[in-house]
Amino acid sequence: MGGSSSYSCVVESATWFCVVVLMGMVMMMGSMSRVDDGAIVIKGEKLGERRVCDEIYVVGEGETLHTISEKCGDPFIVERNPHIHDPDDVFPGLVIKIIQQQHK
Repeated sequence: MGGSSSYSCVVESATWFCVVVLMGMVMMMGSMSRVDDGAIVIKGEKLGERRVCDEIYVVGEGETLHTISEKCGDPFIVERNPHIHDPDDVFPGLVIKIIQQQHK
């Protein structure tokens, strides 16, 4: 009978694990929504598309320092971001500091 008790413990642990994972997924989906064009929005922003040049800027897919500099009006991105060692090595998700010089 000891095996049956051990089996029940494993099943109960697995059930709780599944409940926790499911709750995490539900919470994540609660912060996401779909817009008319099918893009996923998190906290009001389309993923992969950033239109606002905030002081803290997250590089999007296909962006370069040159395109960000033109869009945001900050010609000194490399100087303001000492963690960028190679201006050609920019990737989506990279966080950079922007100071807008002009409005576009």
